[in-house]
Amino acid sequence: MEKQQPRRTFLTWLTGSIVGLGTALVGWPFLRSLAPNVLYEPPKRMRVGAPDRFQEGVTYLDKERLYVFKDGNSFYCISAVCTHLGCTVKYAPYKRKEVQTVRNLEFTSGGEFHCPCHGSKFYGDGTNYFGPAPRPLAWHPVEVSMADGQLVVDLGQRVERDFRLVV
Repeated sequence: MEKQQPRRTFLTWLTGSIVGLGTALVGWPFLRSLAPNVLYEPPKRMRVGAPDRFQEGVTYLDKERLYVFKDGNSFYCISAVCTHLGCTVKYAPYKRKEVQTVRNLEFTSGGEFHCPCHGSKFYGDGTNYFGPAPRPLAWHPVEVSMADGQLVVDLGQRVERDFRLVV
């Protein structure tokens, strides 16, 4: 009978371990669901500077991957993120401004955008016309902050190609 006791203890311990492991495996997803999955994203609205910081024409903001256009006292912003695979498009200025009509909207353009990764090309208003890019470049709304007078761009929203902020 004394030889049976260590075996019985071992089998009891083994059974308890298997039940405990099974309970843990079944219970872990439930316990994990109680903790929120939070993805911390950078803010979508960002200050890009005072209106007088920008020179006439095009200014590229590297950190924001954004082109800010100033035409007199009006501003608009076009994303520098290619709609194909997310590469950063480069602005290629023309020798002189041209009047273009794209999708029944006439505009004066000083250049166009080229994607160095796969060759997509976009008119000066961001409309794709060559290459694998499936959509035009995004236009983002611009407003003036009442707190400090800086331009604020909302990268989380899009606006139509005829949007202009006049200051």
